Amino acid sequence: MTLTGPGGVGKSALAGAFEPAQGQFRGVRTADLAPAASADEAAATVLRLTAELRRIPGDADALLVLDGCDHHGEPLTTMLTELLSPRGRLRVLATSREPLRVAGELLLPVRRLPVPAGACDDPGELAGNASVALFTRAARDVVPGFAVTEENAAAVATLCGLLEGLPLALELAAGRLRLFTPQVLLARLRHRGGALTALSGGPVHAPARHRSLAALAESAVAGLSRDELTLLGHLAVFEPRFGLPMLERVSPLPRAETDAVLDALLDRSLVVALDQEQGEPRFAVPEPVRSHMGEELAADGLLEAAQDRHASAYRHLVTTVEPRLTGPRQSHWLRVLAAEHPNIVAALRRLRQCGAVEDVASLVLALRLPWLVQGHLRTGVEWCDSLGQDEPAPDSAGTRPSLPEPLRARLVDLSATFTLALGDADLAVRRHRRALALSKRLGDRRQTALVTARMGLALLRHGDPAGAVAALGPALTALESLGAAAPAADTAVALAAALRAQGDTRKAQDALEKGLDAHRRVADARGLAAALRESAAGAVERDDTRTAATALRECLELYRSLDERTELPGVLEELALLWLRTDAAAGGPRITRVLASCSALRTALGSTADAARRAAVEEALDALRSRLPGTGFTVAWAEGLRMPAATAFEEALAAPAPDTRPAAPTPEAQPLTPRQVQVAMLVAEGLTNRQIAARLDISEWTVVNHVRQIMRRLGCTSRLQVAWSVGRWT
Repeated sequence: MTLTGPGGVGKSALAGAFEPAQGQFRGVRTADLAPAASADEAAATVLRLTAELRRIPGDADALLVLDGCDHHGEPLTTMLTELLSPRGRLRVLATSREPLRVAGELLLPVRRLPVPAGACDDPGELAGNASVALFTRAARDVVPGFAVTEENAAAVATLCGLLEGLPLALELAAGRLRLFTPQVLLARLRHRGGALTALSGGPVHAPARHRSLAALAESAVAGLSRDELTLLGHLAVFEPRFGLPMLERVSPLPRAETDAVLDALLDRSLVVALDQEQGEPRFAVPEPVRSHMGEELAADGLLEAAQDRHASAYRHLVTTVEPRLTGPRQSHWLRVLAAEHPNIVAALRRLRQCGAVEDVASLVLALRLPWLVQGHLRTGVEWCDSLGQDEPAPDSAGTRPSLPEPLRARLVDLSATFTLALGDADLAVRRHRRALALSKRLGDRRQTALVTARMGLALLRHGDPAGAVAALGPALTALESLGAAAPAADTAVALAAALRAQGDTRKAQDALEKGLDAHRRVADARGLAAALRESAAGAVERDDTRTAATALRECLELYRSLDERTELPGVLEELALLWLRTDAAAGGPRITRVLASCSALRTALGSTADAARRAAVEEALDALRSRLPGTGFTVAWAEGLRMPAATAFEEALAAPAPDTRPAAPTPEAQPLTPRQVQVAMLVAEGLTNRQIAARLDISEWTVVNHVRQIMRRLGCTSRLQVAWSVGRWT
């Protein structure tokens, strides 16, 4: 049996900890072959120990434990094949970075320890993580009493992630706590390669390769062929996790040679295969090999060429995929770009460093939809603002590359779009207006129509439906005349929302149907989801909860297919509020968990909801606190905060459909409060919930609650019956 895995993962420790049961073997001998100067020296050691085992009497087989079989290659394999013949009565437990390829060999991969998901700051949640447990145990050897606390939890979690759960790296890092706090140590290791220079000082009795990460990395790449070193160096330029198509594009070797060399690197754990995503294999060069190869490339003057090849490959990927982001394979291409996001950002940085600001601007503009879907909103704002500023920053050569005015105008517009997604409608309107002025000055009719449409949506979010209609109507006409099908569909849906806000339900429905049909024709899943949300909002105003729930669930399914992040909190909140309104969910705990997950998602995005939504959610949470006795609310809220986005999708879609059966009449009518009387009279006038909220200066959610209470107290099953009851009063 061969324990395989990268250096520092704990193969030697695992083999050394093996304790055979009494009588299982007639004798055991152990040898560390790593220090052997040659394969002949290693073979001599094996022969000597085997001879000793043969002299031990007994009926059981003997066991030979061979640590560090790397680098001894075919001579060692040939010898073990001969020794392990059936009549040899010998078993071997070996450790090696790669299989020994002995007949009958059983492989046991030893993997890195799991790391925390993100910078978790909850010591209780981190307690069950294996990387944190090892780090804590090793830290107590040098700092007695060390513990993970609320103050250092995030730093410890990030350290474990930075070191990728490699046990040796975790132990070396823990040893540095004699000098630094976890927070300071993390800052020192942030810079690429810092772990190699800072993490050393392993036990003096340990093999040389286990005393520092630099020595570990050097040992790992020793004996590689020139082609293997060349490919490994180019792969080390990738950010962790890259796909096979990008690997082949970046490789300087012919494809057939690339495949053969990749197999060799995989065997030695210098490249690791990760879980497949969407059926595509993903790979990574693990630390500390990745940092070591980067340093080697820099020392040989080859790093910049490798980075340029990497940046060119990702520029090609983004420009090739952009036209396919609307259509039947939209979800596939969005997921491809999401998986490659860290590498795309690295490519943008390299291109900007080289002064290719026009290429950078064009790529950022092409990433509009992917970054909106993935929730990279602040990243988008930062790139747009830094590129679109009036005085661009000097490049590495000290020059100030100029950006053409059309690109600058589009970047300002895109910055406004990201700003609106973050929840700052006021700033988004101002930025769109600036972009509109630039577009008009350039005489770009299409861009002017696009910016006008986006400004209309921002005006609607800012609470100005009249201004929104004034912008969206002409923009829709212009976009339709220009044949811009997808933007026209988006504009029609936004116009429907603005018209509904003004109370013009007939025109709103016409615009919505136009948008729905157009989005289905162009196969724009994200646009269709937005149209379904607007359909649900209209249904809620009509008290048609079943239609609203159906539309929101279909919307959520579309968002799940895209792995949507930016709009996910909003649609989950709408579903949760609908459940609370109809009392159709599986109970308060589910609604609480979903609303908590929305809070966590918004925090991760850095976004905020508008004032009306925040007020509605707060009122819902107050109701849930009273509904869930004892610690019920607190427990459900804590569970929701830890809920991953994928689980939030499942939680919402697993909820039962709303109950639309008429409420049972109360035995006798209960008196209404003065506020409920006001609401009932406005219902009788035919006003929608939103119009009543505006008239009384309260939130729409408050109106929903009042209407529900009014219907219960009056024994009514519809708004029409409420109006009839009010008519009897007057």
